[in-house]
Amino acid sequence: MRTIEELEAKLAEPSEALVKDMKEIDGDILLLGVGGKMGPSLARLLMNAIKIAGVNKKVIGVSRFSEQGLQEQLEAEGIETIACDLFDDEKLQSLPDVKNVIYMAGNKFGTTGNESFTWAMNAYLPGRVAEKYRNSRIVVFSSGNVYPFTPVGYGGASESVAPSPIGEYGQSCLGRERIFEHFSKQYAIPMVIYRLNYAIDMRYGVLLEIAKSVKAGKAINLTMGHANVIWQGDANEMAIRSLLACESPVNFLNVTGPETMSIRWAAEEFGKRFGTEPEFEGIEAENALLNNASKCHQLFGYPRVSLLQMIDWVAEWVEAGGSTLNKPTHFQERKGKF
Repeated sequence: MRTIEELEAKLAEPSEALVKDMKEIDGDILLLGVGGKMGPSLARLLMNAIKIAGVNKKVIGVSRFSEQGLQEQLEAEGIETIACDLFDDEKLQSLPDVKNVIYMAGNKFGTTGNESFTWAMNAYLPGRVAEKYRNSRIVVFSSGNVYPFTPVGYGGASESVAPSPIGEYGQSCLGRERIFEHFSKQYAIPMVIYRLNYAIDMRYGVLLEIAKSVKAGKAINLTMGHANVIWQGDANEMAIRSLLACESPVNFLNVTGPETMSIRWAAEEFGKRFGTEPEFEGIEAENALLNNASKCHQLFGYPRVSLLQMIDWVAEWVEAGGSTLNKPTHFQERKGKF
């Protein structure tokens, strides 16, 4: 893959399992926050799975659509779109009623200095949405940032680990979860809380940030010495398939790859591909922000794209000067400031 078009086509390839599940999911699917990093590719993946499955259902994408041209692109691919600021309650209430909702709206970067907006977006708005869609099943995008750091040898926090977020972003994510959980209990809304970290494609993500640093000869800070990653296409598939895993009370689900990835190891792998020696600073802490996604893999199988395949793709993309998004993960952050 060397072009955005090739990348988008790859991200939109559904697995046989997704096509099979699409035949089981009844009703149309509404994507709230479709304009974010994952939303457009998730919408395209949905459309392709629907076509291959031969079922009749709508995909409706809702966003403010601040990115020029995105709304028109999605419409051209058969995705119905609605421009809407979800904080405008009149517009929120006028959105169509559907059986399936994937909720991707949220705020992370820019939290520091604008904490009140982050809390409003991540913890107030979910209540309004849950009231509106009390008769739907809802997959709620959340974050592994709700967990405390765990020892590297522990294998990551499973869903049984009590949330203990570091910093206001993580705290607001837990607020989002608790608000949705409350309304799930009140109205018996079938729901999955989808705790993701970290999705990647070649334009953004942990691997891209490591690769760019290695290529540029920039020292990589090793204090947050380990991370989890998952191919965005796999993460999108699991989000869609989670519609069939919605339950009341809420079903909590960690979503990431199976490896506890060493940042040092990943940098050395990129160094081999670029013909250079990575530079490091600091030493690995004994703990890190890590998820254990065994429950997810039991439900949906292991991700289709392996860690080494992701590293190969990202290395080729960086070598070719492929375009990137200016959306760093800040995976190195240990104080919860985003």
